[in-house]
Amino acid sequence: MPKHKHSRHRDDRRGGGSDAPYHREDAKSRGGKRSRHGGDDEEDEFGRSKSRRDRKKNKVGKNGSKRDGPAPDDTEPCPTFDSMSLYEAGPSCGGVYAYGFERPSAIQQRAIRPIVRGRDVIAQSQSGTGKTAVFSISALQLLDDRVKDPQVMVLSPTRELAEQTQRVVASLGDFMSAKCHACIGGRSLGDDRKALQAGCQVVSGTPGRVYDLIKRGDLTTRDLKAFIIDEADEMLNKGFKEQIYDIYRYLPPSTQVVLVSATLPVEVLEMTDKFMQDPVRILVKRDELTLEGIRQFYVAVEKEDWKLDTLIDLYDSLTVTQAVIFCNTKQKVDWLTGKMRESNFTVSAIHGDMAQEDREKVMEEFRSGSSRVLIATDLWGRGIDVQQVSLVVCYDLPPNRELYIHRIGRSGRFGRKGVAISFVRDEDRRALRDLEQFYRTQIDEMPANVSDLL
Repeated sequence: MPKHKHSRHRDDRRGGGSDAPYHREDAKSRGGKRSRHGGDDEEDEFGRSKSRRDRKKNKVGKNGSKRDGPAPDDTEPCPTFDSMSLYEAGPSCGGVYAYGFERPSAIQQRAIRPIVRGRDVIAQSQSGTGKTAVFSISALQLLDDRVKDPQVMVLSPTRELAEQTQRVVASLGDFMSAKCHACIGGRSLGDDRKALQAGCQVVSGTPGRVYDLIKRGDLTTRDLKAFIIDEADEMLNKGFKEQIYDIYRYLPPSTQVVLVSATLPVEVLEMTDKFMQDPVRILVKRDELTLEGIRQFYVAVEKEDWKLDTLIDLYDSLTVTQAVIFCNTKQKVDWLTGKMRESNFTVSAIHGDMAQEDREKVMEEFRSGSSRVLIATDLWGRGIDVQQVSLVVCYDLPPNRELYIHRIGRSGRFGRKGVAISFVRDEDRRALRDLEQFYRTQIDEMPANVSDLL
């Protein structure tokens, strides 16, 4: 397909074809920090040159001309997919309809067009509102099918989420010749190399494996147009921040950056000034985050020892549909799974210490419905989409507010109704009230007829 008519204005700043990052030690030996954007120009921790920061701040173009007036409004909602000019409703739009979408959700109406037009975008929206489709549809629109090397990179915090993104992109691009491959840990590096050598325009991966492939020279970045960070609040946290920075150093200067998440704390938003250029911000108020359609309840259990009996009493309600039970630690997941099975209850379990093959088997069984109750850590709390889930149980209250939103968002996907139940010990009551006040929501005591709500 030809290059899109809304080609990014950054193209005139595209760097050379090398995949190698600029090494700061070399800069010091030459008497200064050379920017990855060219010239002896001091750069910050994310490789953003001082001149680029100044141009952004003063609204000055690279050629020195002043940019007068506001930027065009790229967030004007598009009520239909056809109105987004997705290649004149061509191949990728056909994939959108074939996937089952009929009308874009609110975040899709506002976020797809600015990404397709090449803008840096920060997109925040409630869980279950179709954020994965936002960047998947946009990624397919950015591709030039004459180029077989990676043009869009999507990073996710978990292997399961990276695989889910790969499936969505592949399904949406079913009418196109686009290839998407998931580069994740726990699998053969050789398989990744073969897929990349055969031609792969969209890479969906986890930071560790992606960085390893880049360093080995198997994943080329010279043709990258867009760098998409899913679950951005988690990815820019301490655990992933250094890996993201390492990958970012290999990107061409013209690369478009897109951040997507259900929650974006202030400190993450402040950080984006360092590596994004005049981003379009599509944010929701925190009192809109608790997800319309999800009923929230708590069960007072007084002390930890009472939780297991409470869960057993609830089991019949759990199996009315599909349910996810969240624990705060891997050890608790294993312990609870063992206790439930000892009592002859059928449950599945997943956490990060399990072998990749076992994790994939658990996910396949749960998606197919052959497994109906899944006990998980917060590995499963972000982005994973199983439409049949309508009940979430927080066996432990999460350690922070953001995780609560991600957990309960596993139910009520894309406007469906759902129920979230939290087990609350006496010492958890203050944390529960804090959740209510912060998100301006109400969490009631669980009624006896909770199964009627499912």
